[in-house]
Order: sequence, then structure tokens, then C-alpha cells
Amino acid sequence: MYVRKEYGQHTENIRMYDAVIFDLDGTLLDTESLTQAAGILAFSDCGVTVAPAFLHGLIGRDDVTGAGIIRAHFPELDFTNFTQVWKRRVIEHYATGIPLKPGTHDLLGAITLPMALATSSTRAQLDYKLGVTDIAAYFRHFVTFNDVTRAKPAPDPFLLAAKLLGVDPARCVAFEDSEAGAESAHRAGMTVVQVPDINPASGRFAHLIAPDLLTGAREIGLLPK
Repeated sequence: MYVRKEYGQHTENIRMYDAVIFDLDGTLLDTESLTQAAGILAFSDCGVTVAPAFLHGLIGRDDVTGAGIIRAHFPELDFTNFTQVWKRRVIEHYATGIPLKPGTHDLLGAITLPMALATSSTRAQLDYKLGVTDIAAYFRHFVTFNDVTRAKPAPDPFLLAAKLLGVDPARCVAFEDSEAGAESAHRAGMTVVQVPDINPASGRFAHLIAPDLLTGAREIGLLPK
């Protein structure tokens, strides 16, 4: 997206951004609701009744952080067995396909700037999700949990994505759904568009909160209105 600035009789096009970096789960892929449903069943399979609000607190967190939260809250849970059950339940929910969030193809197809993904998924999880969807070709680089020392909400995933694209983080737009993700991109110095999925956005880390991807892209100046 370019803005036009006039200097006397001279008009110059000034590019607002140099790259766009996307989160994956809950932002481009409608995986969070599937994972949450799988989690409730997995806990039930292990004899535990869990409130949806507890699972909502895991959204945007990597598996290691999420495991620590679960262990602390349910110290008597056989965690090794639980993780296997949850994995099986997730695969069952993904078996019929992973739907895209509204506007995903329209937005990715319209952006002419270089794009990258910065996700809390592991490399294996990312490969699976990209293998059953059709969005991989849009992106030049993929940053996963395995590629950084500190996961979201630390800025490392977004900083690495910008580095791989060869751009200044301050010249990037980041799209996120979760608070942890928005904080990560904000701490990296990026312009943050937050499109909430399951959890509402606090607004603390977003330059713009949008109801959907395309509205966010237009309102932030990435696409024409």
C-alpha cells in the first residue's frame, strides 16, 4: 500500500510497509475452536471436567508453556497419557479438514508485499497444517516454536521473521488473534492488527482491533478501502 505525498508541484508515492507477518492458528486457520473441543474431550477421557475458560487461557501459548499451566492446575493428572489422548482427539477433529478464517485467500492473494508466518506451532505441527490446507505458497518464510529460544509473548518469532525477510520490524504489519501473539508482535516494534478469535482483545498491544482480516487490512492501510 502506498500513500501519496505532495511537495509543491511534485507528488511522491511513499510505501507505508515493507512486509506482512501472520500468525497461523486462530488468525488464518480456524483451528482454535477445534483444538478447544478436542481438549474438553481429552480431559473428559482422563476423568477430568474442565471449564472452557481454562482452555481459553491456553490460546496463543506454545505447547511447553501450555503444559506447565496444565500441570500446575491439575497436579494429579497423568500428563503423559493426557497429551497422547489430546493429540488423538485433535487429529480426529482435523480429519475432515481445517477451515480457513474468513477472507484468508482474498487477503493473501491481494497482498503484493513479502509475507512470512510466525507461529507457536512446532515445525511438525506446521507441516501437518500446511499439508491439509492450501496457503503455504503465499509465504517466503516460516518461523515456528522450534526456531526460537523464546516463544510468544516474547518478540523473538516476529523479529526472526522480519530478519529472514530482510526488513526492519518497524516497517512490518503483523496479524494476530491472541493476546500473547499481539504482545509478541508489539514488542517486536511492528504495527499490530488483532482479529480476535475466541478470546476478546484487550487493546493493550494492538494498533487496530478488527472484526475480520480484510477489514483490518483496509483500515490499517495495507489494502485500499
